[in-house]
Amino acid sequence: MATKDSTKSTLYIGGLDEQVTPQVLHAAFIPFGEITHIEIPPDPTSTAPHRGFGFIEFDLPADAQAALDNMHLSELFGRTIKVNLAKPLKGGLGAGGIGRGPEKAIWADEEWLQKNVLGDDPALQDQQGMDGVGESSGTRPAVGPSTS
Repeated sequence: MATKDSTKSTLYIGGLDEQVTPQVLHAAFIPFGEITHIEIPPDPTSTAPHRGFGFIEFDLPADAQAALDNMHLSELFGRTIKVNLAKPLKGGLGAGGIGRGPEKAIWADEEWLQKNVLGDDPALQDQQGMDGVGESSGTRPAVGPSTS
């Protein structure tokens, strides 16, 4: 038996009307196979019940493909919906997980600094130290237009 790849069995559903609920999506997509999870992210910035998109995870990738083939550009509650395979989050926790969001600046992450700023140069690491990142040491090159 093949291992299950959730990226191939999870669909992104876009263009949802405000009236669409997880129960409505379940009813619309159940003819294509067993559904293991439905998520419609809420919209915390408005009074709308959700952000106009959702995710449906099928038990089998073939069922997800059948739903995609049949439901993409179909009409649901008077609106044309878009159905695509969901892409994994860049945060690395997979579909439906929570990755590093905009609430944290990337340069606030020590791992990012190590990889993208300090690199593998031990001299830079010794000069800056992990605690000295962002402090002026006088050894950094000037960035931006010259003021002299």
